[in-house]
Amino acid sequence: MSKIKLSSIADQLPRAWNSTVVGQAAGANVKVLRMDDAAYPDESHDFDEALLVLDGCMRLDLQGQVTEVQAGEAFIVPAGVPHAVAPGSHGTLVIIDR
Repeated sequence: MSKIKLSSIADQLPRAWNSTVVGQAAGANVKVLRMDDAAYPDESHDFDEALLVLDGCMRLDLQGQVTEVQAGEAFIVPAGVPHAVAPGSHGTLVIIDR
């Protein structure tokens, strides 16, 4: 068991939007990444996905409707729902998924 400094790991990643798995809990992957104001394209999954903003703001685009998720907030995207990230998103994001 050890502490994980999520923001430090995100800062050291070679590219923005390139997540890395930092551990697993209850069968789920815990990932971290750095957002850099650029958009991220539409995707969907066959599992629910939790998006937790540690610092900054994620502009989550759900079928053309943009929702801002601020530091300390999370958004659960249900399985099968297409989602993208709109320009202007920045900071550190934690993703919990399969």
